[in-house]
Amino acid sequence: MGTETLSVAGKASDRYPLALFSLTAGAFAIGMTEFVIMGLLPNVASDLGVSIPKAGQLITGYALGVAIGAPILAVATHKIPQKKLLSLLMLLFIVGNGIAAIAPNYAVLMGARLFTALAHGTFFGVGSILASNLVAPNRRAAAVSVMMAGLTVANIVGVPFGTFIGQHLGWRASFGAVVVMGIVTLIGILALIPDIRQQESSSALRQIRALLQPKLLVVLLAGAFGCSSLFVVFTYIAPLLQEVTGFAEHSVTWVLVLFGIGVTVGNIVGGKLADWKLMPTLIVGFASLAVILALLALVAESPVAAVLTIFVWGVATFAVLPGLQVRIMTLAKDAPALASTSNHSALNFGNAGGAFLGGTVITHSGLGTLPWAGALLSLLGCALAAVVFLWDRKGA
Repeated sequence: MGTETLSVAGKASDRYPLALFSLTAGAFAIGMTEFVIMGLLPNVASDLGVSIPKAGQLITGYALGVAIGAPILAVATHKIPQKKLLSLLMLLFIVGNGIAAIAPNYAVLMGARLFTALAHGTFFGVGSILASNLVAPNRRAAAVSVMMAGLTVANIVGVPFGTFIGQHLGWRASFGAVVVMGIVTLIGILALIPDIRQQESSSALRQIRALLQPKLLVVLLAGAFGCSSLFVVFTYIAPLLQEVTGFAEHSVTWVLVLFGIGVTVGNIVGGKLADWKLMPTLIVGFASLAVILALLALVAESPVAAVLTIFVWGVATFAVLPGLQVRIMTLAKDAPALASTSNHSALNFGNAGGAFLGGTVITHSGLGTLPWAGALLSLLGCALAAVVFLWDRKGA
């Protein structure tokens, strides 16, 4: 999208505008639909007559749908005003989840997941631009973190709630609950998001050229490595906690809730730190992840130490995201929405790649070595962030 200007009363106020929280609600709904199926794979597999590994492809397919489809949709819709585009994306989201709720077979459910995934990255991309323009310039990262808080809260509240519904009323009811959340979000967008005066949008070619800046691509790659470091471990966190740490199956849920609380704390703190010192926050964040994951590898057999480390890991993991998003938007001034959307595309490639790499590590080295692989990926992200920092210092 082109540069946006926004006239919102109280923009410089210390209080966040109510419109920002309608974006938070949308992030919550999207986070719920992305992750809730993880707790319902046996139910889905049994009902549709497929294996659990095949049902697991519904997660991979969604991530790849975000990764591939989001930038394409961002380019195709760059001339649509932001409020209208967010409304259309939420309608797409509602329809996709509605189809998932009534899907008669695996193929239709996969199609519905892919269709819904198109809304994911573009919603976060456009929403991040809008969130940053709803507040004063020195609070942009914090505003993005408030929107992203919906995604983190979805992991603490939405996913367990959706799993509970699915286990008691059937997995289709979980998607029905997501549809309700989507409708609430759509109403909030229509009622609360202000109309935005936009300058003429950049051409699609100019936007793509802006996206292909070498420095921007390095930042996107750093984010992909960061997400890979998360998913190389988190994808297999349940068997890791049960087989290495020794937790009972029912205890794993509470450990994951604690991780989710850490994620929420890290998201808010990371936004404030990034508004203070953006690139140093990213460098320290990636370095901290490497240290924490290495520590997890060392203490994985100690339940208390492992739980504490997992909480801190959650804090560090999401502390880098708000700053990453804002840095990408500032690098691509001619295409902030496309760049922001492409960030979520890169992150989801990282998700898929991390999950694949984790499976390979388990096959060849065992569960206990997963955190070491995550630490190495975090170090690669840290190195790339340091390159960008030095690049900035040289005025490139």
